[in-house]
Amino acid sequence: MRPIPFANALAAATGLFAVALFLLRLAAPHVFAFVFNSQFFGADVASLFPPRTGWRSLFGAFIVIVITAWVFGLLWAVLYDLCVRGGG
Repeated sequence: MRPIPFANALAAATGLFAVALFLLRLAAPHVFAFVFNSQFFGADVASLFPPRTGWRSLFGAFIVIVITAWVFGLLWAVLYDLCVRGGG
């Protein structure tokens, strides 16, 4: 597995999913709450979000999400190569 392309792909997919959730929250808050809560087996986690969020906060969260996904993807691919494929 090639670590950099895998990390890029995981970060891009995660970023797209985050944008979809941000847009869903703006367009249909009740649907967003249902989708978000379903990730936590129906627990009312969406109610913990502040009622209004500024664009600076959303952009900052987006950057953190994408960077975290990229680092996780890189580590995942490197560990996969070391453990499963024997480093080769």
